[in-house]
Amino acid sequence: MSTVVVFSADIRYPARLRERLGVAAPAQLNTLGNLNLLKLPKTGLYCSARCPANAILRTYDQAAHWRDTGRCVISGFHSPVEQECLRILLRGTQPIILCPARNLPTRVQCQLQSPLAEGRLLILSSFSNTEKRVTSELANRRNILVAALADDAFFGHITAGGQTERLTESLYSWKVPFNAGDV
Repeated sequence: MSTVVVFSADIRYPARLRERLGVAAPAQLNTLGNLNLLKLPKTGLYCSARCPANAILRTYDQAAHWRDTGRCVISGFHSPVEQECLRILLRGTQPIILCPARNLPTRVQCQLQSPLAEGRLLILSSFSNTEKRVTSELANRRNILVAALADDAFFGHITAGGQTERLTESLYSWKVPFNAGDV
């Protein structure tokens, strides 16, 4: 499977990005996997890195529900809770869109190879090949991208005053419904 670059003028470029982000929309998306997943209804998943136990369990239950009902989930799958949700989702057959806060990986992890081959995974990045390491700035930009693509969002836990809390302001302004879960 090879990388596909989708420029903003391309018909495959999600119009929602231009609508919600305006001039801040990325000029291109670097993709690996099934581009048709972008056409599906998507739930954005977010969870702060520090998370209480009750919120962790509730988030894992929600991921299992999405897996069992076939819901497409889009996320960076970066925080420990998000990573475990990815493992839960990979045990299902529903579509997944993974958005790293850096360029596309040069090697696909073993657990992602089958879902890619089955056409139920899309790895999507708006970052250039020079962005090899995750930074907080890149993570924030990635989270905005995920929010701009999502039809709704779920927050496993929001740390008061954190970046995740600020993200809810964008969702609110775009009228994207979200479950703020545990704040």
